[in-house]
Amino acid sequence: MFTSNPFAALSASLSPAVMQTYVVVMIVLVLAGTLFDVVHKGSARYFFENWRKSKGKTRQLGGGELISIAIQTGVVDVMTSGEFCNPRRRLAHLLTMYGFVIYVVTTAVMVFAYPTPATQTPAILPQLWWLGGLMVLLGGYWFWFFIRVDVAAEGGTPFRIMRADLFILSLLASVTLALIWAFLQASGGSGASVFFGLYILATTVLFGSVPWSKFAHMFFKPAAAFEKRVSSANGSRSNLPGPADKPETFGSARELPRHY
Repeated sequence: MFTSNPFAALSASLSPAVMQTYVVVMIVLVLAGTLFDVVHKGSARYFFENWRKSKGKTRQLGGGELISIAIQTGVVDVMTSGEFCNPRRRLAHLLTMYGFVIYVVTTAVMVFAYPTPATQTPAILPQLWWLGGLMVLLGGYWFWFFIRVDVAAEGGTPFRIMRADLFILSLLASVTLALIWAFLQASGGSGASVFFGLYILATTVLFGSVPWSKFAHMFFKPAAAFEKRVSSANGSRSNLPGPADKPETFGSARELPRHY
């Protein structure tokens, strides 16, 4: 089961061209949704205007400094999710992020390069596909049930769902249904076609809802982290007021608040 390509086995009832077209359509939906999100929210305009205003008023950074900042952003903010101070939240995010990357890449490779049983899929690809999917489920369900919100402290219901939850819920639904479908198909269990249909539906929601979910944030966050580091390095953030939650800013006597 863990060494068989589920998409190659599917080719007996569904043309590989149909599967490949579907993947291309999902890629187009992500690109179009991200561009729509950028235009609608004005994210790109904000960054470029902020960058332009800082020129001439701050210290200009050299090419070497910008490269160094870009490397720091990639390693700290992107690869290790350094913006998360909570170690549990960071670990859950990293499991989900790297699992999703492995899962998506191996899906595309198996669909395009090994679409039929005759193409002899290397065993490592299905194994990585399962590993990536299980990492997504581990990180995603851990976040949803244990990290997402302290509902007991807030007095809210654990079943409260907002639009911001669309991404994580559709991601978990897509990957969960994919693994169930692959398991049933490999074991010859009944209902495989039903779960495949639900998997396609959840996947379409995941990639088609980019303008309304937090999917596009994975593209914005590296740019925001890079801009923040550049602003700190050239001094354009030096004149901003400090965070209001610093201990020294509470009270005239500059004492720690009782709840700190």
